[in-house]
Amino acid sequence: MTAFANVAGVLGVPTSGGAFGLIVRIEDGLPVKALDRLAGKLAPGDTQFKYRLIPKATYERRKASNRLSSDEGERLARLARVWTLAVDVWGSDADARDFLFRPHAMLEDRRPVDVVIQSEIGAGLVLDVLGGLKYGTAA
Repeated sequence: MTAFANVAGVLGVPTSGGAFGLIVRIEDGLPVKALDRLAGKLAPGDTQFKYRLIPKATYERRKASNRLSSDEGERLARLARVWTLAVDVWGSDADARDFLFRPHAMLEDRRPVDVVIQSEIGAGLVLDVLGGLKYGTAA
């Protein structure tokens, strides 16, 4: 399975069309259930976590149309990309969650999940840490 298929799977969207199919789905607006699904994987016991990704008032408006904006979809895809690599590296959802929600020295003692949510550059930093763990460089 490709990385894009893994991301699509985490978000609960069809995998046809490969990477470009995922891009089109994000541009067209991912369904709101993609947010609920991702939040449930990352923080299953925290019903408020999804509001860290999209403010509550915005979430309520999006539920009416059942579509997220392309910016919101990109943020979800970014977090899903990191999640899939974290699960791959750590071997389980629980261990990936522990990594993402624990401060990390290579991220100036910030939690990886916070760094990923903040920006694409932050996601790149977290992916570098995970890549180092996966491929054997110090992390």
